Amino acid sequence: MAQLIKLQDYISRYEVDPKRYPTQYVRLKQAKWQRMKTEWEEPEVMDEWEAEELVLEDKPRTSFFNKINPFKRKKKELDYEQLEEEAIAPIQKQEDKEPEEEEVGFSFNPNLLYRPQTVQELRRMYMDQLFAFQLNWASSTMREKSNVEPKYQRDTFLKQLLQELPDTFFVFYEPIFLLQKAPVELGVILVTPTDCYCIQPVEAEERATFSGSHSDRFWMKLIGENQKKIVNPMISLNRMESVMKSIFDQHQVKMNIQKIVLSRNGYVDYPGSSYDVQFIDRRNFPTWFEQLGGNRAPMKHMQFRALESLIQHVQTTSFLRAEWFTEGGEK
Repeated sequence: MAQLIKLQDYISRYEVDPKRYPTQYVRLKQAKWQRMKTEWEEPEVMDEWEAEELVLEDKPRTSFFNKINPFKRKKKELDYEQLEEEAIAPIQKQEDKEPEEEEVGFSFNPNLLYRPQTVQELRRMYMDQLFAFQLNWASSTMREKSNVEPKYQRDTFLKQLLQELPDTFFVFYEPIFLLQKAPVELGVILVTPTDCYCIQPVEAEERATFSGSHSDRFWMKLIGENQKKIVNPMISLNRMESVMKSIFDQHQVKMNIQKIVLSRNGYVDYPGSSYDVQFIDRRNFPTWFEQLGGNRAPMKHMQFRALESLIQHVQTTSFLRAEWFTEGGEK
């Protein structure tokens, strides 16, 4: 499952420590899956696992490098190299795991809601529960939280991205960036180990056709004999690309940017040719998405640099949790 880094302007766990949580997420996901699978296959074994819960914490964890070198690293680039080493290291090795303390509301404990007949059904149950946990992780921290719109719990595209793409993909879903103190809402950004994908979805009723050219202010949405004007999605897509380039240039991030107009359930009729944009609709979406998910490259240090640079420019709207207040005010 891909990692939901930022959702709208909600507070995200990754904002607290973008260098740490991507690899911790992978460890958490695999450990919980193995636990749930064992519970399904051998219920009697679970009693022995009660003391081995892998949970999350907010306290800074000691990196492998700090264990062998007490001096602070002076070159920032070396930190990214270490992140890449941690990301591609065999996460099953016990020596790579560190004890972590449980956080109230942040432990992920998937449950067998019923007895699945196959491992595929079990995995689906697990992934649905992990999806709900990801929404929580992308909208709250130990100190703060944001109110999540219910529509995201039912968002099929968001769920498809998270559940069917690799762990090494970072997802920014409808994020709001602050550029020169002005908020800019974008579409979908995927930061993979090798590329940054700017995706502008255009979805409506099933089998709708979207027609227009690059220079048009408006496109036409056709459903049967009904027509309706929509804003040219290329405008939002070009703005997305401009924002990514600006941030990457500012932080010396070198990553290829790909632009995509996407309609999973409709058709895109684009009469012209555009060398720098891909048009993906229901005719080629399955093939394209399968190829995208086939990227099994490990997380790389330039990808972490891209993640950290983007996190520095997002807008966040949140409020302190009630437990951080006393009768006299804030703790």
